[in-house]
Amino acid sequence: MGGQNGYVVAVVGATGAVGQKMIQTLEQRNFPAHTLIPLASKRSAGKTVSYKGEEVTIQEAKPEAFEGVDIALFSAGGAVSRQLAREAVKRGAVVIDNTSAFRMDPDVPLVVPEVNEEDLADHNGMIANPNCSTIQMVAALEPIRKTFGLKRVIVSTYQAVSGAGTQAVEELKQQTRAFLDGKELNPEILPVKSDQKHYPIAFNALPQIDVFQENGYTFEEMKMINETKKIMHMPDLKVAATCVRLPFFTSHAESVYIEVEDDTATVEKLKNLLAAAEGIVLEDDPDTQTYPTPLSAEGKRDVFVGRIRQDLDEKKGFHFWVVSDNLLKGAAWNSVQIAERLVKNNWLTRSVV
Repeated sequence: MGGQNGYVVAVVGATGAVGQKMIQTLEQRNFPAHTLIPLASKRSAGKTVSYKGEEVTIQEAKPEAFEGVDIALFSAGGAVSRQLAREAVKRGAVVIDNTSAFRMDPDVPLVVPEVNEEDLADHNGMIANPNCSTIQMVAALEPIRKTFGLKRVIVSTYQAVSGAGTQAVEELKQQTRAFLDGKELNPEILPVKSDQKHYPIAFNALPQIDVFQENGYTFEEMKMINETKKIMHMPDLKVAATCVRLPFFTSHAESVYIEVEDDTATVEKLKNLLAAAEGIVLEDDPDTQTYPTPLSAEGKRDVFVGRIRQDLDEKKGFHFWVVSDNLLKGAAWNSVQIAERLVKNNWLTRSVV
């Protein structure tokens, strides 16, 4: 796969927020792609995207577009992935899918490179990129799990509107202007565009991300719960999540409570572990009010951790705050990172076709 000059890389959903970040990240990382093929819906075909100083024409995403493609990064929604991802694999591409379409498929590795890179070796042409809020949490959990074990995780999220797409971003802008001008707010997108009711997001907090399930949890919450167990290979890990949308544009923040197995864990030891961990930046000093925020994490590829403290009642319990750019580590960067690891480890060739 891939000639001497590199690989043919397709980006499906090239006009979307994540697709654009994927293209930018490929360029910034100088990924060995000798050809970029941006793919999108029929109505976007013919437009162009900028890549390495050139304007590259967007093509319509259809099965034939994947002929000769080595790596296909998908970020155009679950329906498109279900329709086209297998077609791309059939034509020889390795798919890195950024939707929820294949995440819980037992034959598809679900990967955060800092946590379970070795799972990539067993791909059958399809790799799933986890949910944005899951990625940043497990990246922070893994160094702790490796050293002190992990029994329980309870997370509350504070998620940016860009996670709901560009229309949600526009809705927040419009509603903010309207609110400040004393005008009526007319919600049409959030919390979920396809759901029956909509609520204003400006100056508000919406405790619903994705649709409700029969158990009273939302699909986003169940994604965090199930994906965490799969990525960490811990089917019996106790995980609970409450996911909330807040009126800011980029980066998800999370308040995480964990219980470890080893009672020798201390705040200082956790800080040292996380400070040394790959892809993690520790920003934690109460004396100087140092902690990460969504704005401070925007545009950065790392996962930022702060506010680490021991629970006052549970010796093995700890609380911390995790922030990361949902469009980068939560989506585009994690996908490109997976592609980089496939190339580095010579894992592009599939174990089974």
